[in-house]
Amino acid sequence: MFGREYRLRCCGCGALFDDDGVRLDCALPHAPALLRTVYPSLRLDPGDERSMARFGRWLPRGRDLPTTARTAVFPSAHLGRHLGLRRLWLAFNGWWPERGATLATATFKELEAVAVLGRLAPSERRTLVVASAGNTAAAFAAIATENELPVLIVIPLEAWDPLAALVRLGPSVRVVAIDDGTYEDAIALAQRFAAREGYVAEGGVRNVGRRDGMGTIVLSAVEEIGTLPGVYVQAVGSGAGALAAHEAALRIITDGRFGTRLPRMLLGQNAPFTPIHDAWTRGAATLSEPDADARERLSRIAATVLGNPSPPYATSGGVRDALAASDGSTYAISNDEMAAAMLAFAELEGIDVEPAAGVAIATLARAAREGRVDPEEIVLLNITGGGRARRPAVTQPQAPAHVVGRAHLDRAADLVGTI
Repeated sequence: MFGREYRLRCCGCGALFDDDGVRLDCALPHAPALLRTVYPSLRLDPGDERSMARFGRWLPRGRDLPTTARTAVFPSAHLGRHLGLRRLWLAFNGWWPERGATLATATFKELEAVAVLGRLAPSERRTLVVASAGNTAAAFAAIATENELPVLIVIPLEAWDPLAALVRLGPSVRVVAIDDGTYEDAIALAQRFAAREGYVAEGGVRNVGRRDGMGTIVLSAVEEIGTLPGVYVQAVGSGAGALAAHEAALRIITDGRFGTRLPRMLLGQNAPFTPIHDAWTRGAATLSEPDADARERLSRIAATVLGNPSPPYATSGGVRDALAASDGSTYAISNDEMAAAMLAFAELEGIDVEPAAGVAIATLARAAREGRVDPEEIVLLNITGGGRARRPAVTQPQAPAHVVGRAHLDRAADLVGTI
């Protein structure tokens, strides 16, 4: 059994808490604020494991969860030259074992799932409830199946076929799919399930396991490059990955051996649904309230996993704070730009990437084209998913535990007793 030497600190009021493996929020009354882990070790001190587990001293572990999940970090072979960037590094999160990337579900969400499930106490018996637009569902389904941990996943129905083709679900994993549903619908229904006895909310970006798991991407990069990058590029929906990178960089700076400046964040969103970009470019303190056309705009983005309508933008410790602290910028990337970037990456670097990664590549391409990135800067481009074409598809028939109509969501939580 692991002793939890780390603690959780509120970004709003600074209060410290012991971790029970599922705490998501500060217990004191104030405006929304994220929790962050505070580890006793102030130095990047990797272990001997050839996986994300090598960074266990900076992971919120409650149990020993074996994993082979690993990010590959290496200099760009051809994309950097194509963009006029001489020091472009790729953090490839997906399935490319020849390069050292061993994320079997082909996305960085696997790093989240390993850390969140590993954060749970050994005595935790409740079913973890996870809402997803697609990639997170696949990651949690795979890791929970492998470790026989009880997880209930809520997704839009359109996310089912990609999930079922990628992961053979075990009996510990159940999926509820919402016909004609959105990610926002999945979040709302998951909250209703999690309120029932015997269930507990995973919490999304509020879960420190998610952010610290993905934070290993930056830790891997610093270990490989020898310093913090000057620029960090990623596509964002909830912003959890960007916050993970930001928080990991803060820990690296505290170490003192790898640089003293935060990487400047360049964050891309898929137009026409760009709530973070819209708020940041307007200089707004908060996100705009969803308008009547929001659902229609959301339906038009090709990178559907980026369609989060309520990211923690104004939350203390959230996306706005990270952009401000890093002198960051945001970009709105069209479907055409995204598709062109995906094709260019496959031709230049030799592997397929997911649409969200295409948004990130297009973000960097535009920033470079506009002269917003110095050709000599060290740039870290987070390829959040790739190599799926190399994974054999699951051919056995599978079906969700339940499919519910969007019009019946208010009554859907009554399904708890039957799933």
